[in-house]
Amino acid sequence: MSAPQYVPGHQLLTGRTAVITAAAGAGIGGATARRFLEEGARIAIGDAHARRLKETEHALAEEFGAANVTSLPCDVTDETQVQALFAHAEQAHGCLDIVVNNAGLGGTAELTEMTDAQWSKVLDVTLTGTFRCTRAALRSLRSAGRGGVVVNNASVVGWRAQTGQAHYAAAKAGVMALTRCAAVEAAAYGVRVNAVAPSLAMHPHLVKVTSAELLDELTRKEAFGRYAEPWEIANVIVFLASGYSSYMTGEVVPVSSQHA
Repeated sequence: MSAPQYVPGHQLLTGRTAVITAAAGAGIGGATARRFLEEGARIAIGDAHARRLKETEHALAEEFGAANVTSLPCDVTDETQVQALFAHAEQAHGCLDIVVNNAGLGGTAELTEMTDAQWSKVLDVTLTGTFRCTRAALRSLRSAGRGGVVVNNASVVGWRAQTGQAHYAAAKAGVMALTRCAAVEAAAYGVRVNAVAPSLAMHPHLVKVTSAELLDELTRKEAFGRYAEPWEIANVIVFLASGYSSYMTGEVVPVSSQHA
């Protein structure tokens, strides 16, 4: 089955300001940045890859206006850089309404061969990085007192077993648990926290780090017999960030038929 036609924006996020991490690539983060702009938001994007981030900012600013896009390099394993990104977003746009925690790191290693360094690196980026950014988001949104939304990027691997993915699966399961706990705490000041759980969203980096055999196997298992386009995941993130999901918090929304 071929991918559906790209859905045009409907101004679901007009007047809102969002921070989006790991947004400089061709994957879900980059697609989310574009979708948010198409929906009327102002964005501050971060990424550990400074050159690619600046190129992304320039391209989006040319298309959507420089006043609507700003960026700052951000490695989510560095608390100082996380704080700087949030401060930059508020300084550039005057407020903060939405945070999308997209940064994550995968890898493949059998558990018996996995080193402490491999385990720790994936957990630090994917789980602890999401914790750092969620903490910064909730502090900012609580202080502002206007409510707000946090959307975390989890994965169906947080539910299902997959060979060679113990570190990534543990990290994404942790993101799910973090989302639920943060949602309970944040409800007191009107902030919603949810997560999206993709399965297979194709982008160039995934092809480089995943075997063709595994990609083919995962694709065949999906109900539509194809991988998701990154913008299809971004559409669900837009929904969770918008008023259409106003009564949802602590939820993990799978975007796959293979989530169990």
